[in-house]
Order: sequence, then C-alpha cells, then structure tokens
Amino acid sequence: MSSISIPKLLKLKDYITLIGTTLGIIALVCACFGTREFLSLGFFLISISLGTDMIDGYIARKTKTVNEMGKEIDSLSDSLTFGIAPAVLTYQSFKTGGFFDIIIIIGAAWFAIGAILRLARYNISESPGYTGVPTPISALLLITFFYTNYFYAFAMGGNTYPFPEISSYIIPAFMILIGWFNITTYIQFKEKDKTTYIIFLILAPLCPIFGIIGILIPDDLTSIVISIFFLGAFIFILLYVIRGFLLHLLMRRKTKTTP
Repeated sequence: MSSISIPKLLKLKDYITLIGTTLGIIALVCACFGTREFLSLGFFLISISLGTDMIDGYIARKTKTVNEMGKEIDSLSDSLTFGIAPAVLTYQSFKTGGFFDIIIIIGAAWFAIGAILRLARYNISESPGYTGVPTPISALLLITFFYTNYFYAFAMGGNTYPFPEISSYIIPAFMILIGWFNITTYIQFKEKDKTTYIIFLILAPLCPIFGIIGILIPDDLTSIVISIFFLGAFIFILLYVIRGFLLHLLMRRKTKTTP
C-alpha cells in the first residue's frame, strides 16, 4: 500500500475533505494575525468547512467509495479543522492580556486534545454509532459563541468595542466541558441519528449565511438580531447535547436497577 502513488489512493470525496483541511489551515493563519476581522474570517472559514465535511460524507456513501485512506484523511482533517483551529481562534478572540490567559490556554488545549482523542477512538472503534459529541458539533458551539459576542460588540461600538468581559472568564470552563463531551462514553449518537443530522444540516449553512449578512449590512439592529440568533443557536445545541447526556445517564441507571 505504501508504494502506491497518492493520486491513485484518493477519491473524489477525499479532495472535498482536503478543501476543508485547507480552510482549516487558512483559519489558523487568520488566528496568527489576531485582529478582530481576521478572527471573524477564521471562524467563517471553519463554518464553511462544516459544509465540506457533510458533502464528503454524502459523496462517500452515494459513490460507495468509503476506504481506509479516506477515513484517515477525514480524521486528521477534522482534528485540525474542528479541534486545533477553533481552539487557537477562541484563545486569540477572548484572551485578556493578563494572567488569566494561562487558564484560557489550558481550556483551548483541552478542547483540541478532546477532539483528537475522540477521533482516534472513532478510528479504532468497531461498534456502530458515535460515542461522544462529534467534533463538527463541538466546533459549531465555539463558532456560535464567538459570533454571539462578535455581533453584540459590533452593535455596541463597532470592531474595536471589547467583547463582554464575562465571556473571557467562562470560555475556559466551556472549552473544558466540550472537550469532556468529546471523549465521554455518557453521550452516544446512533449512526444515522436523524435529529442530530437535521440540526447540523440547518445550523451549519445558516452560520456563514448570517455571518455574511452581518458583514454586508453593518448596522446596529442587524447586528443585535444576528447576535441573538447565534446565542439561540448556541443555547439550543448545548441543551441538546446535555439532554443526550442526561437521557443516557438515566438509561444506564435503569439498566443497573433492572433485575
């Protein structure tokens, strides 16, 4: 297998995956610049890569070209695009310039490691379905959280207006929580969970669409409305994940108490 040229190993869906990988790399470059505009662009690119992640899976199923090479590429790409890049972008977006930044770094590292560990476990798992929150959903949580703050700040005073201070202090705990959601066995999804798929199918494209609207129509009212949309999306996804955790916990308790 190692002697086969790369182009012969790649299928159409793998090239779609690599487009998402490229977007993730560019998002990391945006994080390096560190300005509000580049950070917004970075999160926007991550939201676009959510679409490539859906498309490559759809093509793989329809063309029946699921293979080990594609599986490895997909996991490596997801670890970068939905793990490392969002973590670095979030740190750059909410850093305080003081000692507390160390706590934010710990949260960002935990988030990224949680995503990597979840994907590694998925690659060796032989059971159907998904254990832990899928990495695209955890990335979507950070995207919606960022844009809630971004458009709120824009409505209050433009791109130079600071994010709410409380956001910087809760983001480390939030990233640690998501990292745990990634690796816990207390959250499980069926292989073809329709509810999860519908939520992802609706919110993934809406995030970049509302982001574009907010940029093209930069007035206070539009920014507040879009901020409320992203806040609602963030709360909805978080509650859905917590609901899955609680339901699974109740099922495990019932199983133990059943004679």
